[in-house]
Amino acid sequence: MAKDPDLRPETVAARADGAMCDKTGGVIPPVYPATTYARNRDYAQRDGRGYARDDNPTYEPAEAVLASLEGAAAARLFASGMAAVTAVFQALAPGDHVVVTDTSYFGTPKWLREVAIPWGLEVDFVDTGDLDAVARAMRPGRTRLVFVETPANPVWTVTDIAAAAVIAHDAGAQLAVDSTAATPVLTRPLELGADLVVHAATKYLNGHSDLLAGFVAAAREDALWERISRSRYLAGAVSSAMDAWLLARGMRTLFVRVERQCQSAMAFARHFEGHPKIGQVCYPGLESFPGHAIARRQMSGGFGGMLSLRVKAGREAALAAVKRTRLFLPATSFGGVESLIEHRHTIEGEGSLTPPDLLRLSIGLEAVEDLIADIEQALA
Repeated sequence: MAKDPDLRPETVAARADGAMCDKTGGVIPPVYPATTYARNRDYAQRDGRGYARDDNPTYEPAEAVLASLEGAAAARLFASGMAAVTAVFQALAPGDHVVVTDTSYFGTPKWLREVAIPWGLEVDFVDTGDLDAVARAMRPGRTRLVFVETPANPVWTVTDIAAAAVIAHDAGAQLAVDSTAATPVLTRPLELGADLVVHAATKYLNGHSDLLAGFVAAAREDALWERISRSRYLAGAVSSAMDAWLLARGMRTLFVRVERQCQSAMAFARHFEGHPKIGQVCYPGLESFPGHAIARRQMSGGFGGMLSLRVKAGREAALAAVKRTRLFLPATSFGGVESLIEHRHTIEGEGSLTPPDLLRLSIGLEAVEDLIADIEQALA
């Protein structure tokens, strides 16, 4: 079903690729927890399956849905968002050069600095919202990958995907986009020229804060994709069957959740823009936010459910506000139905590039009026 070009994305997601139990007629796909598969009497594999580290039929509905939503040739489910991200870089070779968004989810640059660079990858961290800076960082013939996160967590910098793709391709490189915050509801990077798209599926794709998973989807099944895909098997970076099943279930409500979260985030951002205790609201949906014009061009249906507030009085006032919230839970992660708040500078620790006065907020499905009131009383 997910491959039917006549179906709208909302239908593909809601029907979970049309997966159901052929034996019972159950309207949801079954879970296959088996870790190994017995061969037949001729000692041949049944349906090409041998061991769960290679594959699991529970992965297939989620992979089919995401491939369809992203317009991808193929998609692979990984054990976590970081497992998906690292698989992309590990498909390269020592000595290869990559350009990476500088202010992004802190786990990506941390892994690159601690693992990939010592292993031999050459990395330039660049403000990818500045296309001239991206162009200057390219090393034609040596740059193999440009990896951008947009909007970039936690300051929500916006990168022009189509323009970045041209720069990457002109230098003989490929473009990978971490589109976790945007989701395929709002942005389809492959349609804008990207070669790969990455998701921390733990966040919006799942939407219920009850699993770990990551995804990589590819515009075409080329040599780089084959190495990425094979790395899941070789490294054992596989999701559990139950997590894969929960993810397929979560994506059924993806469109309605993200639509509501976008509406609430916009109302929330507009309320606090110009607030006497807030120095800046970081949200691509605001006309005053740098990159808004690009976001309006490449994001459809909204600007996401994530935003950040920079508290005028500084770090201590921001931390104090976190401790006083009643509805916003002080917890890591985002994209669930519950609203979360974090002082990212504290969470990221030494070497954090996040401004110390910044609070990151994930807008859930609560009434936005109640969420606004909660932050108002916390700031007071």
